[in-house]
Amino acid sequence: MIGGEAIVSKAYGVGIYGVEGMLVCCETDVSNGLPGISIIGYLSSQVREATERVRSAIKNAGVCVKPKKVVINLSPADIKKEGSGFDLTIAVAMLLAYGAMKSTKTKEAIFVGELSLSGEILPVHGALVIAETAKKHGFTRLFLPVQNAKEAAVMEGISCIAVSNLKELIQICNDQVSEDDFLVEAKEEEEVVDGEVDFSDILGQEFAKQATMIAVAGHHNILYIGAAGRGKTMLAMAIPKIMPLMSKEERLEISKIQSICGLLPKDCALVKARPFRAPHHTISASALCGGGQRPRPGEITMASGGVLFLDEFAEFRPNVLDGLRQPLEEKCIRITRLGGSYTFPADFMLCGAMNPCRCGFYPDRSRCHCTPGDIARYRGRISRPIVDRMDICVEINARESIKMEKGESSISIREKIMQVVKIQRKRFAKSTILWNAQMDAQMMLRYCQLLPEDEQFLQEIYLKKGMSVRSLQKVKKVARTIADFSNSEQILRPHLAQALSFRVMEEKYWGGESNASTRD
Repeated sequence: MIGGEAIVSKAYGVGIYGVEGMLVCCETDVSNGLPGISIIGYLSSQVREATERVRSAIKNAGVCVKPKKVVINLSPADIKKEGSGFDLTIAVAMLLAYGAMKSTKTKEAIFVGELSLSGEILPVHGALVIAETAKKHGFTRLFLPVQNAKEAAVMEGISCIAVSNLKELIQICNDQVSEDDFLVEAKEEEEVVDGEVDFSDILGQEFAKQATMIAVAGHHNILYIGAAGRGKTMLAMAIPKIMPLMSKEERLEISKIQSICGLLPKDCALVKARPFRAPHHTISASALCGGGQRPRPGEITMASGGVLFLDEFAEFRPNVLDGLRQPLEEKCIRITRLGGSYTFPADFMLCGAMNPCRCGFYPDRSRCHCTPGDIARYRGRISRPIVDRMDICVEINARESIKMEKGESSISIREKIMQVVKIQRKRFAKSTILWNAQMDAQMMLRYCQLLPEDEQFLQEIYLKKGMSVRSLQKVKKVARTIADFSNSEQILRPHLAQALSFRVMEEKYWGGESNASTRD
């Protein structure tokens, strides 16, 4: 209070909305009147509770403030503020209004962190997104918890200052200690090859291995079909070790998602491996796709940039599987609530594994006692549109599975895949896509041209098998990846034939005359 006039101070924070950051301005008015703290601005219960945390934190930081009428406003007022990350923003705005902190250090600065009653600054989720938002809006400094500083420091162009408690922050802003002593520098971290299963551990199944290698190289969706105990899950679990290395941009985008979801490992600035998510088949549609009153990313967003593995594919509820349709096509998922619209990334490779029948032993009739109707109903749990979106369908052969020859190692396979990835990066250098599977119609006209006789051959197959246009396009995309393995600019007949062989199972299990494969 100066001359009986109210003092209005400002401090800035960042809130997380979906997978994006939103700049929030905290205004604090301190004046004479009935002592108390009022906080406004379309707030959640977590933010409303901040007043008591902030009051105790300021007191325990050694700052004595006189009881005044305090009004705190968080703007913009039309967007709901959620989470505990605004505690530090509110505390700074109050200290500025009371004159307990100099304003010179708070200009062009963002303050984010949760406060304990003792004044300690606790970590928050989404530090990388917060740093990106701060940089986007022209701020040069970011004050945040020590636990989040390493992660945020990855963002270039902004100084990250790590503080462990409110007292330290006050000392820095009042020039009692040097800010440089709290600066955190970014450290380069190498990507690691992750995965529990090596491809050399999988005996036989050369056709399925080859299909998996093609799927990973081009980011194609793949479905394994076979009786119980044939190695479907093992094949999927081996995928992380052969996945291509990430570019810096990919690591940054994946890390942002992992940070928001609280999945980024402690003391880790960026993710070290592509995500591999394997939810249980009892998962709900909102948990898979994202949602809730306050929309949160689901499993498909957490798998963005990596693999979403759905074991026991046919056991997932049909509405859950059908929820994958749009994300698989658009590579994003949009969720609309009364409070606003949220867009989550969903650029993942889908990997599914299923049995041919409920008991899992078909076509071994000595063990399988399912009727043709039972088998048809079981397979019918997976809608044809979902099957249509699987680029590759592979049947795990029983006779091949008992071969004991040790195969090629994951390291060797990964090297081959990286060569194909380099070809794709060069091909799509002037576009925003990275994989053959992401090509649109215009790109397919340019990069998936066939020889006239091969085009005629494919058209005949298309008409004979009653394929959908989507299936036809996926055949061409897979053929493009197969051609890349041969370092061939032109898609040739053998490449096309191999791509078509990966759709035989689709016709066998879901096409033709009502699952003709169920006949004895």
